[in-house]
Amino acid sequence: MKFHNLSLKDKYVFQKYLKYDCHSLSTYAFANIYIWKVLFKIFWAVIEGNLCIFFRDRISCFMYVAPLGKAKSASLIKKCFQVMDNFNSNPAISRIENIEEKDIDFYRASGYNCIYKTSEYLCSRQKLVDLKGNHFKSKRWAYNYFIKNYRFKYEPLLTQDRGQCLKLYKRWMRERASIFADPVYRGMLKDSLLAQELAMANYRKLGLLARVVKANGRICAYTLGFELNPDTFCVLFEIADLKIKGVSQFIFREFSRELNKYEYINIMDDLGLENLTQVKLSYKPEKVIPAYIVERHG
Repeated sequence: MKFHNLSLKDKYVFQKYLKYDCHSLSTYAFANIYIWKVLFKIFWAVIEGNLCIFFRDRISCFMYVAPLGKAKSASLIKKCFQVMDNFNSNPAISRIENIEEKDIDFYRASGYNCIYKTSEYLCSRQKLVDLKGNHFKSKRWAYNYFIKNYRFKYEPLLTQDRGQCLKLYKRWMRERASIFADPVYRGMLKDSLLAQELAMANYRKLGLLARVVKANGRICAYTLGFELNPDTFCVLFEIADLKIKGVSQFIFREFSRELNKYEYINIMDDLGLENLTQVKLSYKPEKVIPAYIVERHG
């Protein structure tokens, strides 16, 4: 068994294995694995014909996604746990995260415990563009307010824009942290900054689609995302200046309008935070997609 430290050149290997199945969770994409190199040592190996991806930090070693391949077996999963156990002083913390619902029966039949982790939200792209009906009234109003009151440009992210985008994020992060005192949430904001810095530095190589909105000569919103499967595009990051009314609704609607080859937009999970749950639900998702963690019993 040969282990490899994750690098950008591994993208095509990962894409090969990711295409063996149609995935609905945002974690099943090279870009959404690679950007977490800033927080974890990420390494991988091919075990029994499956690509197995391990994340390691000072606390634990775990698998960020399920093994990727044409077929899984109980012996494969056992070998994966043995790899994690070699790093973990307490085998109880060895686990496989972000298991999709369609695979739950396999893991339970193989003798593993499946625990609900979080859910992602899948929206109709066309509904996000149309914003029809009373439910979307406030979003239509905010969108219209922005286009009537600002001189703006909606355009591709350029390399020279990255500094402005990250300054915007840091300002947005401070404002969010002042509103929500939850230390877990504040920690997530800092982690996201590191991930976004890496994503911005490599967005073309990662295959990310990136757009910005400029108003009054400066960047006031940006968004990055990727194709998850032929029907679904995932919005990985979206940040907007909280002081500019309607720009968040504007960039989300315009980005959705541009993505006209997709039926759905995955707006990712709510991190278990009530305020984020309400924001996600306000876009009337068509589906809520659960993710699970697989552990051993006991």
